[in-house]
Amino acid sequence: MALGLVALISFDAIDLFFVSRLGDAQLAAMSFCFPAIWLLTSFNIGFEAGAASTISRAIGEGDINAARRLTTDTALLAGVCSLLLGMAGIATIDLVFPLLGADSSLMPYIHDYLGIWYWAMPIAAIYWVCLAAMRARGNTGLEARVLTLAAVLNAILDPIFIFGLFGFPRLEMAGAALATLVSNIVVLTGTLLYLRIKLDVLATMRVPFSRILASWRRVLHIGMPATITNTIVPLSNSVMVTLVAGHGAAAVAGLGVAMRIEPIALIVFYALSAVTSPVMGQNFGAGRYQRLREAQRWLGKSAIYWGVILALAFGALAQPLSALFTEQAASLSVSATYLLIMPLSYGGYGMVMCSCAAFNGLGQPGKAVLLSAMRAILILLPLALLGEHLCGLPGLFIGAAFANLLVGLFGYLWLGSNIGRLQAG
Repeated sequence: MALGLVALISFDAIDLFFVSRLGDAQLAAMSFCFPAIWLLTSFNIGFEAGAASTISRAIGEGDINAARRLTTDTALLAGVCSLLLGMAGIATIDLVFPLLGADSSLMPYIHDYLGIWYWAMPIAAIYWVCLAAMRARGNTGLEARVLTLAAVLNAILDPIFIFGLFGFPRLEMAGAALATLVSNIVVLTGTLLYLRIKLDVLATMRVPFSRILASWRRVLHIGMPATITNTIVPLSNSVMVTLVAGHGAAAVAGLGVAMRIEPIALIVFYALSAVTSPVMGQNFGAGRYQRLREAQRWLGKSAIYWGVILALAFGALAQPLSALFTEQAASLSVSATYLLIMPLSYGGYGMVMCSCAAFNGLGQPGKAVLLSAMRAILILLPLALLGEHLCGLPGLFIGAAFANLLVGLFGYLWLGSNIGRLQAG
């Protein structure tokens, strides 16, 4: 799963790498695009979480037909909803991004990128749900291969479309988004054919609409709260970008660099959270509560071990990694500062992610929403504002790091208490 997610996250990192060669203005524009990207991606992850939870519990209960029905119907729902959100995003670019602090000189670049990128997300939503359905069955190898193929295609097409190689027109920002769109179309086509013909995990669409609605209700019971859980984070990140924007465009560019490096660092925790929901769902469906307890303890140990490793690694690598994406002193300083402070709390943040995924897998998405809101709104933003008031921009990052650690500890204890209640009764 980690290998597949490295490929998935590399989409944005590769885009950022090539766009950074166009200039600081384009790099800053990409940084302003990230909150919108995170927001729509979070909606898609919500559907993915709903699919993983409901399908894994159906598998645990031995209901294969229900698993097929849920796979097909959730993919349809995710594609339609993502399409509508993308169209709304295109219509509101000129309204949203000035509010985030983007000045008029950056707006053409934002239009060039998001005007195409929004159309790629419905396609990604469908194949993400299909891959989540396979993960719910215990098959993460297929997901890794599909995501790697998509990333390789994107990496090949990015320089061709951005810089106009091999006779193609030079599209710059639009080229980065077009590479993502084309890659997604190719991967979706292959994925659907393979799942339908080779694995036979898709159900027919020739059924009464009431059956499709029944699947949607089951998925949305998890998917809607999971969407809220995942959208809380990009919304708080949008506020963070706005706060950093008060320190200048170079600071926003530096934050954008750091926030593209950060997902690579967190890849182990993303992988753990991605498989936590199916593991919890399958064992909960089968009534194997002791394995739920074992999984919770193992996640806690993993959060501590990997948190320490990442903190030590970034203590040495924050500066050189940032220098790969920007040569401007101000942007480099902000990125390196972020990557020196925030990794101290990655273990806590990883435990928050895994606890939320575990609650989703257990069919208790409301607790995941509450835990995510506690981290991103009730604790992180106040501590970040306090830190900025006391220590400037580094203090903002210090406050956010403290929030990760506090909520991570609470999430671990809360999950353990909840599993104990399930086991007792």
